[in-house]
Amino acid sequence: MDSNNIQRPLAETRFKEELEALKANDSGDRPANWVLSPRAVRAFILGADKPLPLGEKKLTVIQKFYGDDALVERAIVTLAGNRGLMLVGEPGTAKSMLSELLAAGISGNSANTIQGTAGTSEDSIKYSWNYAMLLAKGPVPEALVPGPVYIGMEKGLITRFEEITRCPLEIQDSLISIMSDRVLHIPEFGAEGVRFAMGGFNIIATANTRDKGINEMSSALKRRFNFETVEAVKSVQLEGRIISEQCADLFVSSGVEMQIQDDVVEVLSTTYNELRSGASFEKAKIQKLDAVMSTAEAVSVYFQSALDAHYYRDGKIRMSNLTENLLGAVMKENRDDLPKLKDYFSGAVKLKAERLGGIWQEYYESRRVIK
Repeated sequence: MDSNNIQRPLAETRFKEELEALKANDSGDRPANWVLSPRAVRAFILGADKPLPLGEKKLTVIQKFYGDDALVERAIVTLAGNRGLMLVGEPGTAKSMLSELLAAGISGNSANTIQGTAGTSEDSIKYSWNYAMLLAKGPVPEALVPGPVYIGMEKGLITRFEEITRCPLEIQDSLISIMSDRVLHIPEFGAEGVRFAMGGFNIIATANTRDKGINEMSSALKRRFNFETVEAVKSVQLEGRIISEQCADLFVSSGVEMQIQDDVVEVLSTTYNELRSGASFEKAKIQKLDAVMSTAEAVSVYFQSALDAHYYRDGKIRMSNLTENLLGAVMKENRDDLPKLKDYFSGAVKLKAERLGGIWQEYYESRRVIK
């Protein structure tokens, strides 16, 4: 398989050299089956203080997660212990990205993943059977089809459980005995049907707060996890930096040669920050939207606008197109947000246009697409 043609390589593939450099220079204590020490895992996620030697070159380990550094440190320590890690927060707050980076840094493998849905079954979590072989030979080991939890326990890997609260309660609770005793029972194998977790096994689960109450976790399962809340980005400058860096990566992976337009990024990051917080720098009254105004959505809006500019225009993002994509992101969740978005342009954006002119004036004039 041509790795250069993969739409979204795993973290351990994208940052392979960084992981190799960290491993080569890692002198810290490592928990069983960890490929890096906790200190090196932190450096992998938050960036290293100085370039690291790798063969004949020096390699810079970049920062990949922007947020609470202390949260990352607590998450790493949790995974070295006997409790699972639960990452909660608003949609689009990089919970899944942090989960992937943690798994890549700890196990060197972030692909051992369960995607929680209403249709997720216990078989898809633990193990299932090759029923043709099961009928022919009975419950023999070669007829067993291991699921992510089985693989994680057998190989000592971090197992990621995305959107766990989307699963029915009885499916969630099937993890309780595994997380308590670190043992998986396979009744079909009789007395030999016991699988013990190898060192390094643990579970990272994610859940977004907008799903709270859909399938609320039982108290028994909650006690098996340490909870960490991933907050939305509060700084306009930091949000702009994330938009720029992630869209630059998306351009490369899509084979699109474009430069990031810093003024457009500033407009977009300011818009998302103000609509998320309900506060304007011009002190204009803003109604907070019910739609998810996440950094991930802002990245998507910029990238879609850039693709339109690349394929249909002269390569420069038009503010009318940016506003159209912003409108689509808002309207897909709640049409009641439309009047609030109109008020935002009539108030905060108008004041910016009067004070700053330039691209803000063009942005204000693009309000015509909001109908």
